[in-house]
Amino acid sequence: MYIEGHARDEKVVYFQYIVPGMKILLSNDDGYQAPGLQILAEQLSAVGEIVVVAPDQDRSGASNSLTLVNPLRARTMENGFIRVDGTPTDCVHLAITGLLDEEPDLVVSGINAGPNMGDDVLYSGTVAAATEGRFLGFPALAISMNSHDPDHFDTGARVAAELVGRLICSPLSENVILNVNVPDLPYNRLSGIRSTRLGHRHKAEPVVKTKDPRGRTIYWVGPAGAEQDAGAGTDFFAVRQGYVSVTPLQVDLTRHSALQAVGEWLNQ
Repeated sequence: MYIEGHARDEKVVYFQYIVPGMKILLSNDDGYQAPGLQILAEQLSAVGEIVVVAPDQDRSGASNSLTLVNPLRARTMENGFIRVDGTPTDCVHLAITGLLDEEPDLVVSGINAGPNMGDDVLYSGTVAAATEGRFLGFPALAISMNSHDPDHFDTGARVAAELVGRLICSPLSENVILNVNVPDLPYNRLSGIRSTRLGHRHKAEPVVKTKDPRGRTIYWVGPAGAEQDAGAGTDFFAVRQGYVSVTPLQVDLTRHSALQAVGEWLNQ
């Protein structure tokens, strides 16, 4: 089914396939009050039934961590969003394995304020939420804006809706997670969309050493390193050129091409 939508003041038409009863689980790592999550929920509500289960506070950098030593608490807010005092992975895991009465058909994480490209995916709670969805058996994508203070979350939401439509119409391989990074531009100024590989950053900047008000030494994790492997074909390059970057990720971290070499090394 085709539906007509609007992006701010500009009338636009985009394609979304609606399946009756479709349930989409949303999460993020910026917290349940994050504007990117709220805009995403509004946009995807035209595609299916939305359930939001998200952290009760900013959990950026939580990666794939699960809370194992403390119980988790979930609370439904006035707008229907469910907040959890845990990580993004906790939220998706809890939602799918016991919190919700019905399992979702799809998991979407975002929209993150800030990019998740290259090495960022190792630490990203946004990507981790999508990874947990895929690990538990559901199509999943993570979506981020290439700005830490985006002006165009609406562009990211529209891109997410279009990709969800594609996933519904034409599912990908069961082990694929889509990591999507969107330039912070009006939709009509995007150059297009590209399939990309992860780039690579230089190593992170040193930690910042300082003192707390009582004179005790404390440390702040330093900024991420600058782009290193960022040429044609990478997520960094695509976004810099104004393209939406879509990078297929997988749960299996095995380096299959090294299995034989490692076996021979062990037998030396």
